[in-house]
Amino acid sequence: MLGPSSPSEVDALYESVKSALDTVAANGRRVGDCKFGVYLFYDYDGEPIYVGQTKERLRARIRRHLTNQRTDAVAMRVLDPFEVAEIEMWPFWSLTKEDAADTLNRAEFTVYCRALERSEFNAILNEGDIREADKIVLPPSVRAPLLTGERRAEREHPDIRLARRARTIADLARIVSERRVKPGLRRTLWAQAQRLESLARKRLAEIERS
Repeated sequence: MLGPSSPSEVDALYESVKSALDTVAANGRRVGDCKFGVYLFYDYDGEPIYVGQTKERLRARIRRHLTNQRTDAVAMRVLDPFEVAEIEMWPFWSLTKEDAADTLNRAEFTVYCRALERSEFNAILNEGDIREADKIVLPPSVRAPLLTGERRAEREHPDIRLARRARTIADLARIVSERRVKPGLRRTLWAQAQRLESLARKRLAEIERS
């Protein structure tokens, strides 16, 4: 069974999240410092896997997702932080508090629709429904990798990813079996199963060709 992540892996995750959020936007400011924004996580295949919005700074919200086990998405085994390879962020620097809710709902739905179009499975892992809204012209995005070089090569090895993904699905299936859950969580389980099957199929084909 896949063991827990080592302290060095955890340290690398924290450092990489900080580095991504410190990426400088076109206006010269660190993107993580923007109070209002929408974000999208990608896995190591470039597959969009999770979309969200924040009214409390991109830095705070994204760090909670990726470095804090108390977030709903992580606690419910919807999202494995170690499967997140890149983050794309749309900062709304000039947005006012009065306009934030409507604008962010529209922006989140716009990003969600884009993600579905780019998804191999026409699905993402959000357990809750993304509220339908009129689409919006998005501000320039900032996309940043979490890991590069040797650390990324280690993390994205297909056998490691298969093991982590299988464990995530097992944990999620257990939660579904033990609680009264909404359909969204079952859709997430289905999406995770599709991702596992695809990765296993591609890995088998790779081995058979070698």
